[in-house]
Amino acid sequence: MNRKEEIKEAYRNLGNAHNVYDGMMTGSTFIGRLIDKAVWQMDREDILEYQSRPFEVIPAGFKGKLLEVPVGTGVISMPVFRTLPEADITCLDYSARMMESARKRAETLQIANVAFVQGDVGKLPFEDNSFDAVVSLNGFHAFPDKDAAYEETFRVLKKGGTFSGCFYVEGANAHTDRMIRTFYVRSGFFTPPFETMEFLQNRLQTMYESVEVSNVQSIACFKCRK
Repeated sequence: MNRKEEIKEAYRNLGNAHNVYDGMMTGSTFIGRLIDKAVWQMDREDILEYQSRPFEVIPAGFKGKLLEVPVGTGVISMPVFRTLPEADITCLDYSARMMESARKRAETLQIANVAFVQGDVGKLPFEDNSFDAVVSLNGFHAFPDKDAAYEETFRVLKKGGTFSGCFYVEGANAHTDRMIRTFYVRSGFFTPPFETMEFLQNRLQTMYESVEVSNVQSIACFKCRK
């Protein structure tokens, strides 16, 4: 079994998520699947695909320092972190409520090698060149200062380290774009301006030595090496 399939299998074994948000993020509940189809035009295999891509650069035997920002409820990352028992993992989020959910999920899964820090991605409380890997899942479309987020995640990453993640981009699916503008922006869940696939590719190429950008519908996935 390759790394992608190992990660997908970890997600499949997650079981039913705890609430509507987690069910949507994982496609593991009936309501979650309805939202995924209505907004994102994705089925559960699409969800598993875009969520697994950012973790493909983290090998199964990874023993380095990894930062996840934002951690959210941990519903996406904790099943994967469970497969990395020798890694030194730090999870950061601005929301104390979200982070507490992630902490409880880590405890339930008996993950002992994760530290939780409340903070702002635009001003990360870490030294330069602190991490071997930085992962950001579904965060950049919500960050109010995206430029600062890119600069800070770059700053704390070691030379040769990997930066990977996924988030919403506009222009890939007109239906999803309309839904985002109508519901997600007005509710404050997402914060414009949003990037396009082309803009994201160009931005990352000006910062990183190697860049790979792909998408599943309106979710862009990226894997970079500094």
